Amino acid sequence: MFTDADLDAIWLTLRLATTVTVLLLLIGTPIAWWLARTRSWLKGPIGALVALPLVLPPTVLGFYLLIAMGPNGWIGQLTQEMGIGLLPFTFWGLVIASVFYSLPFVVQPIQNAMEALGERPLEVAATLRAGPWDTFFNVVLPLSKPGFITAAILGFAHTVGEFGVVLMIGGNIPQETRVVSVQIYDYVEAMEYGQAHVLAGLMVAFSFVVLLGVYGFQRRGTSVWGSR
Repeated sequence: MFTDADLDAIWLTLRLATTVTVLLLLIGTPIAWWLARTRSWLKGPIGALVALPLVLPPTVLGFYLLIAMGPNGWIGQLTQEMGIGLLPFTFWGLVIASVFYSLPFVVQPIQNAMEALGERPLEVAATLRAGPWDTFFNVVLPLSKPGFITAAILGFAHTVGEFGVVLMIGGNIPQETRVVSVQIYDYVEAMEYGQAHVLAGLMVAFSFVVLLGVYGFQRRGTSVWGSR
């Protein structure tokens, strides 16, 4: 059913999505906490900047990232000075592009969960003389668990489904940047619709299961909190 090229694309896609999801949780958590707590006038601009990939065409984002990571871009100059070389058309170039593109899908669920906590848990922690780090790791993170689970699922699924950004940054290099969405595109270009149906059907089933899981988890979370 799946060719060797299909299996390579599936494995690369899973590897990319896993790497990006871990990085997004590490990067997105402090951003979400700041957005949930700050009263600074910068909240609006930074929140809009984080959410920009939701409305920005993937090719536009991919184009500017390609420029930034190119030999004359600030990221490209930095990576060259570090001895890493240029990132376009490499796996790690895909990782960086995917982190930017999927950032709102991770930050917003975590931010919403943190905002829903209210002030009461933090006030109770303060009366028990808990420090900021102690409060964050032992109060905020456990109580925000539903948001983190939703964020991880959406970040992973969104990375799996990327096309425009990965094609702009990664091109179409087998075992290096050719993910499932690009493999489907190749089959359609070659008019090999049978193989395209196989991979496309896999993506449809994966997307349906992910959304079903997210909605089911959110309903359970709502019922649990509603019963308290």
